[in-house]
Amino acid sequence: MAKLNVKIGQLELKNPVMTASGTFGYGLEFADFVDLSQIGGIIVKGTTLKPREGNDYPRMVETAQGMLNCVGLQNKGVDYFCEHIYPDVRKIETRVLVNVSGSSPDDYAECAARIDALEDIPAIELNISCPNVKQGGMAFGVTCEGAASVVRAVRRRYSKTLIVKLSPNVTSIADIARAVEVEGADSVSLINTLMGMSIDIEKRRPRLSIGTGGLSGPAVKPVALRMVHQVAKAVKIPVVGLGGIMTAEDAIEFMMAGATAIEIGTANFIDPAVTVKVRDGINDWLDRHGCTSVQEIIGALES
Repeated sequence: MAKLNVKIGQLELKNPVMTASGTFGYGLEFADFVDLSQIGGIIVKGTTLKPREGNDYPRMVETAQGMLNCVGLQNKGVDYFCEHIYPDVRKIETRVLVNVSGSSPDDYAECAARIDALEDIPAIELNISCPNVKQGGMAFGVTCEGAASVVRAVRRRYSKTLIVKLSPNVTSIADIARAVEVEGADSVSLINTLMGMSIDIEKRRPRLSIGTGGLSGPAVKPVALRMVHQVAKAVKIPVVGLGGIMTAEDAIEFMMAGATAIEIGTANFIDPAVTVKVRDGINDWLDRHGCTSVQEIIGALES
């Protein structure tokens, strides 16, 4: 059996397969379907400083080879997480990470600081695709300045491994990646969802309550793969790849493109045990090709 362990900053993972935030709840919901200890890492749903109700229904629509969602970061806030969720998720025998969101750099930093105090949460993933309320709702992650401002604020108050989740809805994702690297990000994860829309032609209305939503699933994989390859060449910090990964073969493509680890999102809705199946598939491929470690395929794409 090949060695599957990887390292992201100071975060050590037993294997490179993690769950994408928002698709796996707090992990505990999947305990009856998959052995959580076999997953490399679980990134729990987006957490904000204050509770959020999320958007009105309908907020999820199936599309060809994917899905649109506009859930809107519904959660009960970081204090609720610390008091009621953390005592249970800390018992999961794998790495548990928290996805942090906010509406200002100070919001992000305060939320991150409260999670920093939790002994068994070794890393956070910053969702910088959130709207910046001071700039009319434009996402932080679509400009180098906006992305850097969030990472700078968080880095001052967060001491553990900091992964920054990048938005694909930009002109140059490599520039954004370099901007957050300079401000102290230990890693970047990409891609977040692509903005999309679906219309009910009988009602002549959008199928989502707010009109648009984030597109995920197999349809986005070619875009995600290209962006991961570009970013991996642009920065020195580890890259975490995600976007349409359904199989071990998909995951291996991302790793050959330069990803140190991967996240699986939409596929969890189709097969709750997909993460462990992908892990096993990676190991089988490595064995068949005479590889002794997953490190041998990271960035191994021949141009």
